[in-house]
Amino acid sequence: MRLKGVGNTTLDDVVVASQTSKSQLYNHFSDKADLTRAVVQRWGERRLEQQEDDLSRLDSIRGLERWRDAIVQRNTIVGGAHGCILGSLAIEVADRDDEARRTLRADFQTWERLLAEGLERMRIKGILRADADPRDLATGIMAALQGGYLLAQTAHDSAPMAVALDMAIEHVKTFATGS
Repeated sequence: MRLKGVGNTTLDDVVVASQTSKSQLYNHFSDKADLTRAVVQRWGERRLEQQEDDLSRLDSIRGLERWRDAIVQRNTIVGGAHGCILGSLAIEVADRDDEARRTLRADFQTWERLLAEGLERMRIKGILRADADPRDLATGIMAALQGGYLLAQTAHDSAPMAVALDMAIEHVKTFATGS
């Protein structure tokens, strides 16, 4: 599903990739929708574990830039291909499976929260002005990131992602105190 997409992945593909039988597959999942929800949940967990590691200590502009560098570097390694797994899954399932959509929404909210908590730490330390809204800034960064993933995917080049994230970080810097 990561490489072919939900719609282009058949249960036969899953049987081959997992080296199981269809009966074993149906022991765990009632149908493809059930399997897809499990994939959504697992990829969300994996992505959020990674982001929690990356963002748990975020407390400076330089830290935000290092986070950006890591994201862009990971995207560069794959030549900009594949996009964000959560964004890709959202595009495929959000309008067809409300349960999967809610899971993805919660994952994006958690990712945004991790960013907002880092921005709040920056505000508390006096790096960002008191009027900086960490939640709004985190939403803007996430929008830049997801748009960057999409543009990188279509270009097979991480440069658009880098530009989008740089612009979002420059906006964050407009709230810097100069400390």
